[in-house]
Amino acid sequence: MIKSEITNNVGKIYLNRPDKYHSFIREMALKLQDVLKEYKNNDDVRSILITAQGKAFCAGQDLNEAIDPNQPDITQIIEEHYNPIIRIIRSIEKPVIAAVNGVAAGAGASIVIACDIIIASEKASFIQAFGKIGLIPDSGATFILPRLIGMQRATSLMLTGDPVSANDAQKMGMIYKVYESGIFVEESIKLSEKLAKMPTRGLGLTKKALNSSLNNNLEGQLELEKEYQTIAANTNDYKEGVKAFLEKRKPNFKGN
Repeated sequence: MIKSEITNNVGKIYLNRPDKYHSFIREMALKLQDVLKEYKNNDDVRSILITAQGKAFCAGQDLNEAIDPNQPDITQIIEEHYNPIIRIIRSIEKPVIAAVNGVAAGAGASIVIACDIIIASEKASFIQAFGKIGLIPDSGATFILPRLIGMQRATSLMLTGDPVSANDAQKMGMIYKVYESGIFVEESIKLSEKLAKMPTRGLGLTKKALNSSLNNNLEGQLELEKEYQTIAANTNDYKEGVKAFLEKRKPNFKGN
């Protein structure tokens, strides 16, 4: 249900339930948490790529599980499956890239927008599908999406459940880039490997600062930037970056 591998310092995660459009059940959600935790604590992993194959990226929650009286109820699903996934993604001090190959709906779309960089195939689309079955958006969607695209657009998409094409998602600032389907996989790996060769510690501190900016005021953020910049300035990567710049050569960052 979840495939994973590490190549060239990239921790790759493939959602792998194609017969159900990669929709989540408990086993799959818990496995994703485990792999994310493993990559978070593995110094050999310097960027993380989350993707899938086929027509869908992720259709969200498998509703057959959600209505099964012998399976976890909605409260337990949110508390034990999805909220931990969002918290882990946001707390990992490494770039997390979502490469969206197809439809991302419901919690699948929420997981996507929790990632640091989102790229998509031209065939991808995004749907806040919760309202169509009488639920509300969860997995951080009501927090993150308005901050990405504005309150009016976020509200409209959540209330109507209208699908958003990859190109429209890029135009409204929901995602970073769109690629033709023929080069999408290549470009997603290229981006992940590029980030894995960059100064990981500094990127992680940047992510921490951005997380805090969502709720901080300017004075608080200025102080936080000073604190994190001091930490970054004491890393080996900073020393290497400055040395490489002065020597007019390509830096060799180690992620520390």
